[in-house]
Amino acid sequence: MKRPNFFIIGAPKCGTTSFAAWLAEHPNVYMSPLKEPHHFNDEEPDGIKNLREYESLFEGAGEQHVAVGEASVRYLYSGCAVSNILRYAPDARFIVMIRNPVEMAPSLHEQRLFSLNEDVQDFETAWKLQAERAQGRFLPQGCLVPARLQYGAYCRLGEQLERLLQKVPRERCKFILLDDIRRDPRAVYLDVLQFLGVPDDGRKSFPKMNVAKDRRSRAMARFITGLGRLKKSMGFSPVKGWGLLNRINRWNRAERPRPAISPAMKQVLIAYYRDDIRKLETILGRDLGKWLSLEEDEKA
Repeated sequence: MKRPNFFIIGAPKCGTTSFAAWLAEHPNVYMSPLKEPHHFNDEEPDGIKNLREYESLFEGAGEQHVAVGEASVRYLYSGCAVSNILRYAPDARFIVMIRNPVEMAPSLHEQRLFSLNEDVQDFETAWKLQAERAQGRFLPQGCLVPARLQYGAYCRLGEQLERLLQKVPRERCKFILLDDIRRDPRAVYLDVLQFLGVPDDGRKSFPKMNVAKDRRSRAMARFITGLGRLKKSMGFSPVKGWGLLNRINRWNRAERPRPAISPAMKQVLIAYYRDDIRKLETILGRDLGKWLSLEEDEKA
């Protein structure tokens, strides 16, 4: 069996779902059929803990697959995941996808709502509740990981990249800006293929996935989530035998436009993330000054 040799480790809401799907269709790349197994994140209650179960995700990798990988978007934020990966795969390569945190924070809030980890519909209210929630107050019923509601910390990607580079040589890390994907997805895709050591497969289509969405029925979503956790606790495979639940989940989602944040809230976010954006500029060698502008367009 081939082991994974590269990892898309985050960040959430930065294009990881789309990029993992594009790579999965390359004839020389094998991606785990389960996105976000989170095996190496000790802080992840929904992660695959058993090594044999985790490695079964890669049983389909053949000799033609030069690059074997998985995408777990909370590895980057985790304090232990990268170290655990390096003990398992010392020569692993890491792909990190980065987004303007002023866009990322409200998008992450929306994802938390969709995944039932958040119950406050208004982003500005949820942002103001962070300090209280850090003390264990105003948490949603059934919230398994309160840290996921700390939108400020989750989107401080400069700090997280600094921590990564303390453990992994720069040449084994590929940093991708969502802005660049929006502008020229094929150029970014070719750059990643070169990083992974696989040839161009001629891909010309780059569909966007995991766009802004909502639940048709939150009650149905809670039932399916609870049933899924029950099946997992009983030892059922995370990949096989979940077709009906997946079909119901697909029916229960609907795309919707993301509500715009107010100019005043945008100023709050710009002030909060200013130092971290400057840190990203130093790490990436890029001018990100437009991220600090009130005129910067927000996209899904």
